[in-house]
Amino acid sequence: MRLSSGYEAKKARVEMLPLIDVVFLLLVFFIYAMVSMVVHHGIKVDLPSAGTASMEQNDYISISIDAENGLFLNKEPVEAEGLAGRVQLLRGQSNKPVFIDGDSKADLGLAIELLDDLKKAGIEEISFSCKKETP
Repeated sequence: MRLSSGYEAKKARVEMLPLIDVVFLLLVFFIYAMVSMVVHHGIKVDLPSAGTASMEQNDYISISIDAENGLFLNKEPVEAEGLAGRVQLLRGQSNKPVFIDGDSKADLGLAIELLDDLKKAGIEEISFSCKKETP
């Protein structure tokens, strides 16, 4: 005598819950990977810290001042004379913001002169980069 358990008539099926879990984990991984990728246009400097610092991830123009007061425009060494004109040419009609990345050991006077030259050239969207203060 043969007993029937009821499983003989059922066909194999794909369970959706484990599939949804895997897809969700892949989605979380790719979102985290995209958020953590930040494009930095300047050179590596030791930024000062500020408690109200926030991160901008848009396309921008970077002016870096290293510890020896060297100026760099998007990683290219430049002189202070004519820098505002070169920034205007890079910006064109796009109105990209300008970020000044100043090393904490650089002279403040050079940064203020640079800011003044850029303002005289009609560039209004200028910010100083700094790292967020950790309590």
